[in-house]
Amino acid sequence: MRGKVLTSAALVVLVYGVATAQPANRLSLQMALDLAGKQNLDLLAARQRQAVSQAGVQVARQRPNPTFNFTALRDTPHEGVFIDQPLELGGKRGRRIEVAHQEGALTDLEIAAMERQIRRQTREAYFQLAFSRAESQRLEHILELAKRLEQIAQDRFNAGDVAQLEVIQAGLEVARAQADYKVAQQEEKISLSQLNAVLDEPATTDWEPVEALQDLPPAVSLPELIQVSYNSNPDLQHVAQEQKVEESRRALLKAERIPTVDLEYGLDFNSPGQGGFAVGPRGLIAVPLPIFARNQGEIAQSLATQHLLDSEEAATKRAVAARVETAYFDLDAQHTQAETYRATLVPVAQQLESLAEQSYRAGKADILMVLTAQRNVQDVEHSYLQSLLTVQSAFAGLEEIVGASIDPK
Repeated sequence: MRGKVLTSAALVVLVYGVATAQPANRLSLQMALDLAGKQNLDLLAARQRQAVSQAGVQVARQRPNPTFNFTALRDTPHEGVFIDQPLELGGKRGRRIEVAHQEGALTDLEIAAMERQIRRQTREAYFQLAFSRAESQRLEHILELAKRLEQIAQDRFNAGDVAQLEVIQAGLEVARAQADYKVAQQEEKISLSQLNAVLDEPATTDWEPVEALQDLPPAVSLPELIQVSYNSNPDLQHVAQEQKVEESRRALLKAERIPTVDLEYGLDFNSPGQGGFAVGPRGLIAVPLPIFARNQGEIAQSLATQHLLDSEEAATKRAVAARVETAYFDLDAQHTQAETYRATLVPVAQQLESLAEQSYRAGKADILMVLTAQRNVQDVEHSYLQSLLTVQSAFAGLEEIVGASIDPK
């Protein structure tokens, strides 16, 4: 469902934020999302983990170093030098590199999850600013209504139609409206500061949201959302990648069953006596015998972990579907509430306020009736704005659970 244009011109001014001056920095939602993706400090810090995972691949690529040995003995031969070089067989190095790559992919998924969190925070901060601006404009309009009522009360008092008490009551309502308006202006500054914090912009940077609060997101299909979430939900992606990591580790464990051969080669010196020599070659091959330890326990543990991850995947898949369903129905309920306010409650409350003011001006009603009507319309309009903000927040939460953008804008 999409928010429709309000029939009341007064609420159009309040909610849509019509301004007489051109704002210094117009900011669309997409611009805000792009800025956050490039500048958000939490996201930039998370992306530094990629360098750590890339370094892990470099570590896995390393080959074992040779060992240089020198001997000096009283026995013959008296001196000797030789080099011991381990030789990895069975593709151990390749399997080790594969494990590092798969573990690096886990880091990438964590960064992607952080990106989705920042996207949600940006969207919520953006529409929080739009809400604060609309609330300030609404209260400014309420202040104008209060001043107009005060003037009507003063005119009627001057004509001798009402007691001075009604003038005082109207003045009190003006003071109340002024206080509310000043508080709303301060809350607007707070919302602006929060948006700038997410965007990593100076706190004094002034933004004018291009999208209005009532520009509600489009309707989405629940079956499509669930299907998309199966492919992009961060929890499901993490479990699937853990399965790949475990498979690569188990392949490495099996490769490590093949012994690493130690090749030793060098020279012996100074071997006097019968059959002696001045310089003579030497060599040695050492092969561990995989008789007792062949990674049986480690492989069994890996298989058990794999079965556990399979069970977690099924449970997570159902939990994700349930979370998507809950978020979807919550969004639908918020849409319905906002539409009810827009189509029924706001117009009726505004009509009652207008009729009460006209009746008071004509001397057919007392000021308490007008004040009650004004306060009712204030409550309804505030609740309407709050319902619009709740819809935007619910959509942002649904998008994060799905794990992919569901906004065609």
